[in-house]
Amino acid sequence: MVNGDNRTGSLGSRGSPGGEDAHPTEPLPRVTGFPAAPTAAPETDTSGNAAELTQPIPTVGHGPGNVRAEQHTEVFPSVDDRAERLTTDRETAGAQGEETSEPRHSGGKKSLLKASGSMAIATLISRITGFGWKLVLAYTIGFSVANDSFTVANTLPTSIFELLIGGVLTSVIVPVLVRAQKSDADGGQEYVRKLLAASGLVLLLGTLLSLLAAPGLVWLYMGDSEKANPELATAFAYLLLPQILCYGASALFGALLQSKQIFGPPAWAPVMNNVVILATLGVYTLLPGELSVNPVRMTDAHLLTLGIGVSCGVLAQACVQLPALRRTGLSFLPRMGWDSRLSEFGGMTLWMLGYVGVSQVGLLALSRVATAADPGAWSIYNYAWMLLQLPYGVIGFSVMTAILPRMSAAAADGDNERMIGDLSLGNRLSTVSLLPISAVMTALGVPIAMALFSVRDGIGSVEQLGLALVVSSFGVLPFAITMMQMRAFYALKDARTPTLIMVVMTVVKVLLAIGVAALLPEESAVLGITFTNSFTFVIGSLVGELWLRHRLGPLGTRRFLSTLGRTLAASVAGGALAWLVSTGIDTLVPGEAGALIGWLQVVFGGTIGLAAIFGVMWLLRVRELQPAFNRITGLLRRR
Repeated sequence: MVNGDNRTGSLGSRGSPGGEDAHPTEPLPRVTGFPAAPTAAPETDTSGNAAELTQPIPTVGHGPGNVRAEQHTEVFPSVDDRAERLTTDRETAGAQGEETSEPRHSGGKKSLLKASGSMAIATLISRITGFGWKLVLAYTIGFSVANDSFTVANTLPTSIFELLIGGVLTSVIVPVLVRAQKSDADGGQEYVRKLLAASGLVLLLGTLLSLLAAPGLVWLYMGDSEKANPELATAFAYLLLPQILCYGASALFGALLQSKQIFGPPAWAPVMNNVVILATLGVYTLLPGELSVNPVRMTDAHLLTLGIGVSCGVLAQACVQLPALRRTGLSFLPRMGWDSRLSEFGGMTLWMLGYVGVSQVGLLALSRVATAADPGAWSIYNYAWMLLQLPYGVIGFSVMTAILPRMSAAAADGDNERMIGDLSLGNRLSTVSLLPISAVMTALGVPIAMALFSVRDGIGSVEQLGLALVVSSFGVLPFAITMMQMRAFYALKDARTPTLIMVVMTVVKVLLAIGVAALLPEESAVLGITFTNSFTFVIGSLVGELWLRHRLGPLGTRRFLSTLGRTLAASVAGGALAWLVSTGIDTLVPGEAGALIGWLQVVFGGTIGLAAIFGVMWLLRVRELQPAFNRITGLLRRR
C-alpha cells in the first residue's frame, strides 16, 4: 500500500483508510497511567490514510500526528487514563450517592459530544479520501515497479518518524505538557518553547541523516534484486523523506491543541493531506508521457510531481493547524535548553520504541521478499492490507473505543474480574461483527479486486490482488483481538509485554518470509507474504491470551469459543453461499471479467452472503447479537 492511510489524526487520534491508517506503521498510542488532560478527547482514528500499508501499528487512539497508517509499524493501541479516571470518578460518585453539579455535567457532556461528533465525521471523510487517493494511484501507475518503488520510499518517513520521536510524543510529551500548563506560573510557555526546540532539532538531524542515508535505507527494504528498481525508490526517497519534519510538526501542533481541549483541527488535518494528494494525482495524469523507470531522472516531471506533491500533502496537514494554534496564545519561538520533565517515563518509552523497531524488522523481511519477486508484488501486498484494515477501522476500532474506558477503569481499580469480563466482551463483539465480513471477503476476494482495480491493470495483477485477499482475510479477527489484548496490557501499565509479543510475532514472520522466498515460485510470493502477515496475528493473539491468562487468571475462554464456533459455522455457510452467487453471476452474465461483473458479484454475493450469515447466527442463538435481533423483531411487530 502506499502511504498508510492515515493513519493518524492527531496525537489523540491517529488514523489512515487505508489505514487510513496504512502501512503499517501504526502509531504508538498513549499508555495509561501518565498524567493526562482533565477532559478526555473522544477517541477516534483520524488518519488520512487508513488502512494503508501494512503492518499495523494501527494508530489507534492517540497516535502521533496523523502518520499514515499504512506504514508498517504494528500497532500500538493507546490507552488514555483520562477516560479511565472519568469512568472511575463517575462510578465512585454514584456509589457514594453524590450528585454532579448540573452545569459542570451538562457543559462537559455537550462539549465532549460535540467534539466526538466532529471527530467522527472527520475520521469518516479522511478514510474515504485516503482510500480514494490510493485507488487513483493504482489507476494512474498500476501495480508496477513504479508503485513498488513509491510505496517503499513513502514508508520511510513514517517509519523513521516513529523511531525518532513518534513514540515519545504519544507516551510522554502530551501528558507532561498538560501538567506543565496547569502547574507552571507561565502556563507552560517555557516548556513548550523547549519542547519545540528539542523536537525540532531531533527531527531536523534525523531528516538530514536520512537524506544522506537514503540509498542505504532503500537497500534495507528492497535489496539489490533485478526485479526491483532501487534507483527509482531512492529518487522518490529524496523527495519524500522531508515528510519527517512535517509529520513531527503535525504531531506537535496536534499535541498542543489537544492540551488546550481543541480537537477539530488535528482531526481534520489528514483530510487536507488527502485532498492535496488527490490534486497532485490529478496534475500527474495531465502530464504527457510516462514516468521514466530506466533510466531514472531526477528532473522527470512525473517523478517531481508525485514526490513533491505527496510531501506537500503532509506539509498542508501540519500548516492547517497553525491558525487554531495561534489563537491559543502559545509562543512559537523555540528556546534551547532541557526540561527535566522531558525525561520522564524513559523506561516505558524505550519499550515502546523497541516495539516499533522490532516490527520494522518484520516489515523489512516481507518487503525484501516482495520486491525480489514479481514487479508490483509489494504494492499488491499493501493494497490487500489496506482493504483488510477497512473492516477493523470502521467496526473493530469502534468496538474497542466503547470497551476501552470500562477496561481501563477496571484496571485502575485493580478489579481483574471486571477487566476480564470487558476484555471477553470486546473479543466476542469483534468476533460477531468481523468474522462474517472476513468470510465474505474470502469468498469474494477476486470480485472485490475486479470491482475496485480493474480499470488500469490487466486481469493478471488484479487477480493476484483478489487471491491475496482470499488467502489473508482470515487475519482480520486475529488482528482485532491482538489489538484488544495490547490495550489490556497498556491499561495495566505494562509496555514490556506487548513488545515481547511483537518479538514473537516478528520471529515467526521472518521465518515464514524466508520460507516463502525459498519454496514458492516468484509469481506466488505475494500470496505467501499476505498469508504470513495475517498468520502472525493468529500467533500474536494466542501468545497474548497465554500471557494475559498468566497475569489475570482464566479469561472466560469457554464462552468466547462458544461464540466463535457458532459465528464460524454461520460464516462458513454464508461465505459458501456468497461464492455460489458470485459463480452463478460469472456464468450467466456475458462478457469478460471486469469492473461491471465484479460489482454485480460483490453487491449480490455480499448482500446474500451476509444475510445468510446473520440468519444462521440468529438460528444458533448467538447471544451477543440477541439485543439487535430483539430490537429488529420488535420493530417488525409494531408494523
